[in-house]
Amino acid sequence: MNLAAATNENLAQTSNVLIYSSMAVYTLAFFAHIAEWVFGSRSKVGRTAAALTGAGGAVGAAGADATVKVQVAQKGGGTAVLDRPKIITRSAAGTRDVPDGPGAAGGTFKGDLYGRVAISMTVLAFIVQAAGVVARALSVQRAPWGNMYEFSITFSTVAVGAYLTLLALKKNVRWMGLLLVTTVLLDLGIATTWLYTDSDQLVPALQSYWLWIHVSTAILCGAVFYIGAVATLLYLFRDSYENKLANDGQPGSFAQSVLSRLPAAASLDKFAYRINAAVFPLWTFTIIAGAIWAGDAWGRYWGWDPKEVWSFITWVAYACYLHARATVGWKGRKAAYLALIAFGCWLFNYYGVNIFVTGKHSYAGV
Repeated sequence: MNLAAATNENLAQTSNVLIYSSMAVYTLAFFAHIAEWVFGSRSKVGRTAAALTGAGGAVGAAGADATVKVQVAQKGGGTAVLDRPKIITRSAAGTRDVPDGPGAAGGTFKGDLYGRVAISMTVLAFIVQAAGVVARALSVQRAPWGNMYEFSITFSTVAVGAYLTLLALKKNVRWMGLLLVTTVLLDLGIATTWLYTDSDQLVPALQSYWLWIHVSTAILCGAVFYIGAVATLLYLFRDSYENKLANDGQPGSFAQSVLSRLPAAASLDKFAYRINAAVFPLWTFTIIAGAIWAGDAWGRYWGWDPKEVWSFITWVAYACYLHARATVGWKGRKAAYLALIAFGCWLFNYYGVNIFVTGKHSYAGV
């Protein structure tokens, strides 16, 4: 074995060690997020915000910028004056004014402390995982997404990077941390257990600069679509919780403990829409770039290959969602269902087509 081959093999082994190390750190972040939610559930602030949510319609009549001062008993007999969370008007028909919840930490010092620890662990795991992806790329001296294993480890890295970017931009997304870390651990578990492929060079058709352009944009789109799908799913749960309160119902203990701390349904709905709308043009470019690459590699721009077909189906599904979301009467839950269907199409395009359907993309292997 020559020196170059030995170096590449060492880099591949280093990549594997880094990926497994990131999984260990993500596990610590997972438990820290669990602690954040557990200690946050004991928050008097959280319970007060949940009570205010039930009275949202009455307060909303006073105006969207109204502020309510609430006294909360503290240990030692003192009281603290809390500002009512900002009122947000729902975009769905039959609007009502509902405040955002206090977040996973529930407004408690201990909950916030564990939340900050979880974010710190997530940042560290992201750095270690990104280093693993770079080491994989150096070991094969090409873009590190030539098979499903490489695509998976890069996809989860980009998803975490997008989440941390939103946090750095001061966006209220920490409520997503537990779901994100759980999904990343699942993704890496599947990648290392069932999808692992030894480092190797690609077939000639894939040895193109279009690999950097087309696949990188596909990974970025998938990561951002994932964040939008999480927000959409939580919107449906939070909307049901708000509907029950509006109808004088009694939410269950899970809803009182967890859903009451999420952002208002209107906030989640708006966030998911903006995320999906922002990345949709890039998904359009991904399909166009793939067609151009297909023309260079196979001599035709479109051949109804399964991967091409499901990429287009995904594009149509998101286009229907964005059109429905912009149409009066299709906002809210109906549009949310379309968004989840669209993301389901993206997932099938990645897992289902690659594993169960034979086509021109199959030679990349798992």
